[in-house]
Amino acid sequence: MLLVAYDFSDDKLRAKFAKFLSRYGRRLQYSVFEVRHSERVLQNILAEVELKYKKKFTGADSILIIPVTPADRKKVIRYGAAANEEGEVLVFT
Repeated sequence: MLLVAYDFSDDKLRAKFAKFLSRYGRRLQYSVFEVRHSERVLQNILAEVELKYKKKFTGADSILIIPVTPADRKKVIRYGAAANEEGEVLVFT
């Protein structure tokens, strides 16, 4: 898993980046996404940042990409709605 956190001063650029990330993962917080990790996905994200976003950065803009190992993922403590996201879903018909 990857955690991708970002902050752009430009609203339009921030919205565009969020839409891009939504193709790879789900939003956890307003500017934080959880992305299923694979080398291909990571390379796609890095390439997109380099080609489209990096050149538009101001001094206040940032992107953090944080890899989370499977062992660390098991240590995550979730409360509220987040607690239900990792559980198994049962469907009765």
